[in-house]
Amino acid sequence: MSNHDEAPGNRLRKELPEEMPAGGAGAAEAVDNASEAADGAKGQSSDLTGRQRLVKGLWPPRVSRAQLIVAVLLFGLGFGLAVQVASNSEGDGALRGARQEDLVRILDELDDRTQRLEDEKQGLEKQRDELENSSNQAEEARKQTVEKERQLGILAGTVAAQGPGITMTIDDTKGTVEADMLLDAIQELRAAGAEAIQVNGVRVVAGTYLTDAGNSVSVDGNKINAPYRFKVIGKSQDLEPALNIPGGVVQTLEKEQATVTIERSDKIVVDALRAAKRPDYARSSSQ
Repeated sequence: MSNHDEAPGNRLRKELPEEMPAGGAGAAEAVDNASEAADGAKGQSSDLTGRQRLVKGLWPPRVSRAQLIVAVLLFGLGFGLAVQVASNSEGDGALRGARQEDLVRILDELDDRTQRLEDEKQGLEKQRDELENSSNQAEEARKQTVEKERQLGILAGTVAAQGPGITMTIDDTKGTVEADMLLDAIQELRAAGAEAIQVNGVRVVAGTYLTDAGNSVSVDGNKINAPYRFKVIGKSQDLEPALNIPGGVVQTLEKEQATVTIERSDKIVVDALRAAKRPDYARSSSQ
């Protein structure tokens, strides 16, 4: 040893322990343990087979809600397809395994059934046509009945009527017009084709009668006074000349100092009505 090593400073360094690396012995030991664990896991993993790794990856299952719903839908779709295929297979299989005689018999039965259905269809169509025709005939009969009722109602005076015709007004200022003169006028109008007549609001029908009632006239028991107004429905070209024939209604009334005025019109309304009277004894022979 040299003198220099024997210096006081060098003696103090010699007494201290040797310097340790950074982190100390604990840290180094922890690093060693982690390394060993990793090596162990690596070694264990490398020891698993592919199937074991697949099972380990699938279990426990980690499925989200969306994946679960999709799985249920796919299951339902697959089940439906399987049922449909099975059903078709059963029908095809039944025919595929049938003998030729059975197939012929099945075809004959189908033909017979088709023919029966066709016959039934034609029968139903025929019934439909008959019902439609009968309905049309019933409707036509109903219309004819209603029209006939209206015509008879006009003649009987139970319904109002309108149409072309004339209005005859007899002004009797002297009070010389009698019931028979008015009755002659009604008869002349009927002969000329009058279809509806009313006199001062009284409907004239087949059974109408006129009587004198003092200075006035009674029609079917209804007293009427001058002027006498006749509302007549019919062909005016026939009605007016019939009243004006020489020696006819107009000349007879004018001789009695009555004034007669006749006006033609395209629309005469006869709205005086008579109550429908049921005959006491007479009945329709068609009943």
